[in-house]
Amino acid sequence: MVERLWAGWRIPAMMDDREAAAAGIADSSGTIPGTVPGAGTGPDGGDGQSLFEAILNSGLPDDKTHIVHRGELVFAILNRYPYSTGHLLILPYRAVGDLEGLDLHERRELWDTVHDAVAAVKAAFSPDGVNVGANLGEGAGPSVYDHVHIHVLPRWRSDTNFMTALADVRVLPQSLQDCWERLTAAWPR
Repeated sequence: MVERLWAGWRIPAMMDDREAAAAGIADSSGTIPGTVPGAGTGPDGGDGQSLFEAILNSGLPDDKTHIVHRGELVFAILNRYPYSTGHLLILPYRAVGDLEGLDLHERRELWDTVHDAVAAVKAAFSPDGVNVGANLGEGAGPSVYDHVHIHVLPRWRSDTNFMTALADVRVLPQSLQDCWERLTAAWPR
């Protein structure tokens, strides 16, 4: 399993002072937030709910659960175990295991929200590229396979390094809270 090293101090060091000031980036604590009550670590969040339903029903505010956007049928949340800084998950409120289980309105809003997520990621992080994808079904390798979700994550030419290859660790230069603040501010209105 890949470990994550939260290195919030790296973003200011990677940017010149002007870029950092323009982006509103301050030093980050890099703390990993606590767990969400009622949300387990496997595909089932407990009490027959999917993990994401448990997060939605936790009663916690969006800045604690890192929900970036709530639509009528679909929401966007930061991935708690991201591949890169700003890694979002876009999913319906209703736990559906595959794309074919979505109704017409959910499908339309899902893809409209993916579109908005890409725009927000580009505005918030100025990446060199963006990955959009889904792992559909248990055999495709998702850690949560009972609640379909689309990944939207910014990518940079320099975001791969020896740490993953040698130590099975990813270095993430920004905390989830900082990412949440940037993405909610950048989300299309």
